[in-house]
Amino acid sequence: MLFKVEMIVAIPPGFDPAEAARLKAEEKARFQELQAAGTWRHIWRVVGQYANVSIFDVASNAELHDLLIGLPLYPFMTVTVTALCRHPSSAHDDDR
Repeated sequence: MLFKVEMIVAIPPGFDPAEAARLKAEEKARFQELQAAGTWRHIWRVVGQYANVSIFDVASNAELHDLLIGLPLYPFMTVTVTALCRHPSSAHDDDR
């Protein structure tokens, strides 16, 4: 199942900078694991924001939910999820 996930990160002012750096490093490592596994297929920055738009390929809604709430920066995120399916007018026979 493919999902578009929009994540806006808002670390509060005054949050410990060392802890924020640690969480960001953990987030990057987790992202790289999920990307290598093919689960976190794509990621794009949103210009001018601490935000991204990503494409996830997971087996179920529950898998995506568990993955997202397990992200180190999740407590500071506003997340919007949209389920995707192949468009019949696509020039490709797959979901690339």
